[in-house]
Formats: sequence, C-alpha cells, structure tokens
Amino acid sequence: MKLQIKFYLIFVILFNSVLYSQKEETDSIRYYSSLANTNIKENNYKNAFSYTQKAIDFAQGNSKINEQANQIAKLGKLFYNLKKYDDAIEKLTESINLYKTLSPSTEYAKTYYYLGLAYIGNNNFKAAKICNDKTLAISKALQIKDNDDLINLQKAIIYSSTQKINEAAAIFNTIISKADNPGILNTKAEALYQMGLIEEHNNRNNLALNYFNKALNLNAKNENLDQKSNILLAISDVYEKMLDKSNAYAFLKLHLNLKESIAISINEKLGINDYEAFKENQRRQNLARLNKEKEEQEQTEKFSRLINYLSIALIAILSLLSLSLYRNNLIRKKTNLLLKEKNNELIKAKIKAEKASNARADFLSTVSHELRTPLNAINGITHLLLEENPKKSQLHYLNSLQYSGNYLTAFINDILEINKIDSSKVELEHINFNLKQLLEGIQNSLIEVATKNKNAFLLDIDPSIPNNLIGDPIKLSQIFINLINNALKFTKNGKVIIVAKLNSIEGEKARVFFEITDTGIGIPAEKLETVFESFSQGSTEINRKYGGTGLGLTIVKKLLNLLGSDVHLKSTLGEGSCFSFELELSINNNLVPVEQKVKTTFDISKIKGKNILVVEDNNINQMITKKMLENKEILCEVIDNGEDAITALKNNNYDLVLMDVHLPGINGTIATQEIRKFDAATPIIAMTAISLNENREMLLSFGMNDVITKPFIPKDFYNILSKYLDN
Repeated sequence: MKLQIKFYLIFVILFNSVLYSQKEETDSIRYYSSLANTNIKENNYKNAFSYTQKAIDFAQGNSKINEQANQIAKLGKLFYNLKKYDDAIEKLTESINLYKTLSPSTEYAKTYYYLGLAYIGNNNFKAAKICNDKTLAISKALQIKDNDDLINLQKAIIYSSTQKINEAAAIFNTIISKADNPGILNTKAEALYQMGLIEEHNNRNNLALNYFNKALNLNAKNENLDQKSNILLAISDVYEKMLDKSNAYAFLKLHLNLKESIAISINEKLGINDYEAFKENQRRQNLARLNKEKEEQEQTEKFSRLINYLSIALIAILSLLSLSLYRNNLIRKKTNLLLKEKNNELIKAKIKAEKASNARADFLSTVSHELRTPLNAINGITHLLLEENPKKSQLHYLNSLQYSGNYLTAFINDILEINKIDSSKVELEHINFNLKQLLEGIQNSLIEVATKNKNAFLLDIDPSIPNNLIGDPIKLSQIFINLINNALKFTKNGKVIIVAKLNSIEGEKARVFFEITDTGIGIPAEKLETVFESFSQGSTEINRKYGGTGLGLTIVKKLLNLLGSDVHLKSTLGEGSCFSFELELSINNNLVPVEQKVKTTFDISKIKGKNILVVEDNNINQMITKKMLENKEILCEVIDNGEDAITALKNNNYDLVLMDVHLPGINGTIATQEIRKFDAATPIIAMTAISLNENREMLLSFGMNDVITKPFIPKDFYNILSKYLDN
C-alpha cells in the first residue's frame, strides 16, 4: 500500500511539473507583452523595447512562429510611433516574412497596413501602394471590414501623393460624408486635412482654409498632436498665400511650438542614448544569431562546398586555356578601352571626393554654428554667476566652467576658420600696416602667458624693414599668435624669440623672413610631418598635460599657403623648436601713415541709464542679455521677432538696438534694412553665431553698425556698447 502511494505521489509531481512548464512558456510571452504594454502606457519606451525583445527571444527559443511574428510586428509599430521609419520598415518586413509561413490572419493584414504607413513616412509611395494592395487583399480574403476606412484613407493619401487627385478626392469625400462618431474622428479629420491640401494645390485658398478649420475642430476631439501640427502648418501656408501675414505668423508659431513639444515628448519616451543602446544590443544579438546559423550552415555544407570549389577550379582552368588565344588577339583594343574607362572612373572619383569634402565642410560649419547659441548661454550664465559674489566653494567650479566655455569657443572658431579656408571663402585684404607695431602688439597681448611660465619673450626686428607695408595684418596676426602661443605654452623657464629679417627688396616688393624659436620640450622626429594635420599634437601625453585643440598649426599652414608661402619646422626633443617662413609683401611708397587703433575701454558712466532694445527669439539668450544690461543699470526692452522690432522703433526712441540675425519671420538683416528706411541714426549691433556663409562685411552691408559674435566675451560686449552709446 505504501509503495502504491509513493508511485502515485511521484506521478502527480511529474504531471504537475509538465503542466507548469507548458504554462510557464505560454505565460512568459504574455507576461513580457503585458509588461511592455504597461510601459508603453507610461511612455517608458526603453523598458517597452526591452520586454518586447524578451518576448521575441522567448518565442523564437520555443519555436512559436506566430507569437514571434506578433511581437516583432509590435516592435515595428513602436518604432513607427517614435518616427523611426527605417527601423519600423525593417522590423515590420521581418514580421511579414514570418507571417508568410503561416495561415493568413488579421495581424498579418495590420502589419502590411503599418508597413504602408512607414513607407508613407519615408515618402516611398510606390512601396506604400504595394503594402496597401496587400492589406486590401488579405482583408478581403478574411472578410475583415473593421478597418476599411483606415485602409481607404491610406489608399487615398497614396493617390494624392502620386498626383491621382480625382481618385483621392472621391475617397476623401466618402469618408468626410460619414457621421461623426469616436471611432472615425481621427480618420475624418485626416480626410478633411488632405482635401484642404488638394484645394490649396488648386489655389482655392478659401475652400482649403474651410477644410483645414473643420479638420482642426475634429482634431480637438481626438488629441492627435502630429495631425494638429500638420494642420496648423497648412493653415499658416494658406494665410501666407492670401497675404495675411499676421495669421500666417500666428499659426506658424503654434505649429513650431507644438512640433517642439512633440519632439520633446518623443525624447522623453526614449532618450537617444537608450535608443542607440537598444539598437546596438539588437545588432549584437542578430550578429550572434547569424554567426551561429553560419557555423551550422558551414558544417552541413562543408563537403558540398569543397566539391563546388574543385568543380569551379576545373572549369576555370579549362576556360582560361580556351580563351587565352582569343584574348591575345583582342588585348590591344581592350587595353585602350580600359584606359578610357579608368579615366572616366577617375573623373567620377574626383567629383565624388569634391562632393564629400564639401559635405564635410558644410557639416562641420553647421555643427560649429549650432553650438554657438547654447555655448553663449553657458558663458553668459557663468559670467553672471561670477558677478554675483559666489561662495568660495563655488568659485573653483565657476572658473573651471568659464575656462571650458572659452576653450570650446576657441575650438569652434578654429573649426570654422579651417572650413572657411578649405571652402575658399576667405578673402585676403591688401591694406597698409606697420609690421613692427603689429608684432609689438602681439607681444603685449601674450606677455602674461610668458610671465606665467617664467619665459624670456624677445623681439628681434630688422630696422631695415619698411615701416609701411601692404598685406593682410589680420591673417598675419592669426599666424603669429598661434605660433607664439604654442612656443610660450610648451616652454617653461626658458626663452622665446621672434625674428623678423629683411631678405631682399625688389622694386615695390619686400621679402621678409620670420622665425619663432623656443627652448621648450621639442617635438619627436617621427611627429614632425604630422603636427600640421588637424587634431594632431606631439603625443597623447602632451595633449593631456598642455591641452589644446590640435588645430593651431593646421590653421597656420593653410593661411601661409593662402598667402603663397609655407612653414618650415626644425625641432629637437628636449631642446626646443624653430618655426620659420618667408613672405613677399608690397611696399607702400605713397607713405600713407598707418592708423593707430585705440582700444575702447569700458566706462560705466557712458552707458548707465541708456535705453536699449534687444531683438532676440531665444529665451535663454534673452534672459542673459537682459541681466547683463540691467547689472550695468541699463534700461532694456526685449522683443522676439523682426516685425515687432520695426514697429517698436517707429513708435519709440532707443539709444541702441541689439539685433539677432536669425529670427522667426523676417530675419534680423531684413528688419535692419526696413528700419534704415526711416531711422538712419540709431546704432544697430548684429548679434550672431556667425557661420561659414556669413561674414562681418555682409552683415554691415544691411545697415548694421557693428557685429558681436556669439559666444561673446562680456568685456568686449560692454566695450562695444560703450563705443556706440558714447557717440
């Protein structure tokens, strides 16, 4: 009896364990899917992706093809909701390939529908039409009618985008004519919006506006923010065509604010680092899976491949023997043809390389330009905090932040300077200057660096060099400052000597030899050829110890090449370095005296109580500029667009205007042109994160008096204000 009970208990335990393992498998997919759904509702897409991927892995590991296809499709829909259309297309296509091995289903049809939406998002309407046809075919075969309006709406959008306007309008009007109910509001609003686009295309602006307003009213009931953003932009476009600038601007501003809000929402759902980490993890998993499949395939096909290789080798040998005589007869003709083809390939490669170079320059210029506005905020806020008597414990951090901001500013300026040179957008000046005064001015500006490192800083200028030369003193200053600053930085308790020697005078041309010598750390022999390359320094240790961007010598070399010269370098490790070059400069025989530039020094009495108008659309920059002005007891009014700035100057008197160049609506340059039609006296100072396509002369040509480049140094900012407010 006891033996029977014992066997019965063992049987029950084994039976329950089998049932539990089966339940665990089913519940694991459902469990992960449930967790993913919960995180989607909470806008935590990082966890939603993770749990969905776990469900996919579990389904794949247990050969549950249908569940695997469902979860991959779910992942594709998540990517679509985050506007990651390429990733959505990849996953939805992967899901469809799995569905093709199964019987047709509702999820199969829905996946084709979402794939069509993703292709529309990528403006690939040909592929979208194929997906729409597949959705219709599967839905018809399964007699699914729940999503007819959505499928027809997608079809009509594809028609409209491929210029089949009549077919599209017929479907849109069919949807619009249906009675309002919660299930169709979003679809009906989209149909109204699409009809508005058609009427706008046909220049029936009032009718288009009517459709857009109806769409906007329906949209208010379904809270589709992307749809609302599109409708607001469309209304703005129609008002602009109707020359109603006020409404056009108002709706455009609503659109831009909503668009920014949507972008912030998407970023909050899934940070870019989380998204990239998830994609990298997926890539690694796919790579591991592919490697495993590849190893298995290689094992099974090893023998077959060996036979194929032997067969191919035999065929190749026979073919070569058969063709050898024929090839000898045609070799001359083929050689000439090959040379011609190679020449064409070289030309294409050259064009491609030039395009790549231009693209790189445009990209770096754009990045440099876009970094200036937030960097201006960092430098400005740091300056304001330092002025407010921070705690001693905070002062170190603020000084470090200020140093970092100044470093980044110099780095961005160096990148922009290199891009300008590479893009041939640097124009050389030919003006009168005094070489001795230029070098002495540079020595005075860098004397603090020399003193800090306890260096002797000497000038040796040949007295026979003419006082009045013609050239580009700004470019020369850039060259000397970069070379001398490097020499002073890498030398301690030593000597830095700048030599300017007249080599010869022929007619109105003087050849002057320059040499910058230091007794610093020197440069290793193997690095002498690479130190002039971008981001290159003597060694990693030097970069860590002394800092710097590694762009200074690159700029020097490029500027000297622009001036028709080249730089030469001699260096011994531990003993020092010597940079030299020679320039041919014109002599000013008219003996026009060189103007002495007197630096404007900041005097608070000149600007205290003045009234300044600040035209700036960036909220942070508004706050910083206003605070910096109010700290000096300056009255300040802030306006965020060019149109209101014009009106303000017509109705009020200001002592000075700070005008941002890039504004919504009309930009700062156009606004300045309009102001100069009725006000030629009020100083207008441009404030811009100057880009590759901008320069000081271009901005001044619009009627501006001066330019302040973001990010700016507070002392220079106040000096410029003092200069114009005093006048």
